[in-house]
Amino acid sequence: MNVVVIGWPSGSLETAAFERVITATTAVGHDVTTVDLVKDGFQAAMPRAERELYHEQRVDPPAALAPYVAAVRAAEALVFVYPTIASSVPPVVRGWLERVMLPGVAFVFDERSGRVRPGLGKVRTIVGVATYPDSWLTTKAEHDNGRRLLLRALRLNTGLRTRTKWVGCYDAPGADDVTRNRFLARVEAAVTQL
Repeated sequence: MNVVVIGWPSGSLETAAFERVITATTAVGHDVTTVDLVKDGFQAAMPRAERELYHEQRVDPPAALAPYVAAVRAAEALVFVYPTIASSVPPVVRGWLERVMLPGVAFVFDERSGRVRPGLGKVRTIVGVATYPDSWLTTKAEHDNGRRLLLRALRLNTGLRTRTKWVGCYDAPGADDVTRNRFLARVEAAVTQL
């Protein structure tokens, strides 16, 4: 299976989870493409020229985004690893989604029906791995917008038969070693069963 792991491993727990995902998916024989948004220095903001191309609905991505687009087009599973910020994905992850999930890539306009169709039909599974600064109850009260974005909105681009999995570590800043190890074990279990 072709797995694309997209992460913003900005803290020790996110970095450990990101590395665990890569190690576990590789160990079970999946082809893994990693997108480390920290290492790549990915810019969240869409440049003006890129925005104009977006509105023209061009199929060819800008050169800087071509490797990401190629990885997403080939993906059978997408795994996101990030720390929750303001009840959602970090701005750099949102920027990556907005810049890479282009018309003609993530979705296609059907000229005859006037409807939008999913463009990522190969993707069979979406996995989210997130750390949270708050408790589960507080996160639920805030509607966990990152989870909704990935498991609902992104799923519209892959088809409703796409399976979803979610692994969260709540109260992450105060997590002890036992909590951290349980979280990492759950992360590994989720990705080895893709």
